[in-house]
Amino acid sequence: MTPSSRVRFEDLVLFDRRRAGRAKGSTGETAGFMAGVDEAGRGALAGPVVAAAVICSPCEELREVRDSKLLTENMRERLYELIIEKSTAFSTGIVGHDEIDRINILRATLKAMKIAVEGLRKNPSLVLVDGRQLPAITGRCEAVTSGDRQSFSIAAASIIAKVTRDRIMREKDGEYPDYGFTRNKGYGTVEHREAIGRLGRTPIHRRSFQVKI
Repeated sequence: MTPSSRVRFEDLVLFDRRRAGRAKGSTGETAGFMAGVDEAGRGALAGPVVAAAVICSPCEELREVRDSKLLTENMRERLYELIIEKSTAFSTGIVGHDEIDRINILRATLKAMKIAVEGLRKNPSLVLVDGRQLPAITGRCEAVTSGDRQSFSIAAASIIAKVTRDRIMREKDGEYPDYGFTRNKGYGTVEHREAIGRLGRTPIHRRSFQVKI
């Protein structure tokens, strides 16, 4: 059994339906649009942190949607296009390495999430956010620990965020080809850390992050 097969599409969908029903019950009004929010790149040594907000109804074509970490790169790329095609709205927020160093990675992550939610062309009545902390947005918002393995909407957002950031890092590999960004996406692999030890940091490395070489 693969890790992705242990996360059932039906369970992800049911989680969202229950949250939407709870939102409707608390307000006495139609729940409206529900958005999922997740980030990519929080633990990387280089590049931006990217968040995505997605309003998307589950359908048969999206049965493979899971936490992006459970999917291969090819699966993520294919699902990225499908999610965009099927979504009611989606948006990304990007905060660069320099601002991460200036305000710290937690604040940068929450800022990227806020940008993503505020960029949606539809106003969600409920926002589900992966993790324990919430961005400073107006409206009903709920933090969901390990949300990318519980909520369909958050899982869809995890794919959009991951693919968006991976594409950025593949482009950066062309500028800095000695660091393996196409393979490691800026994370602290042995290859990446050894390259930093030999060559030093590039302009897109996060100076506030310690590197064990």
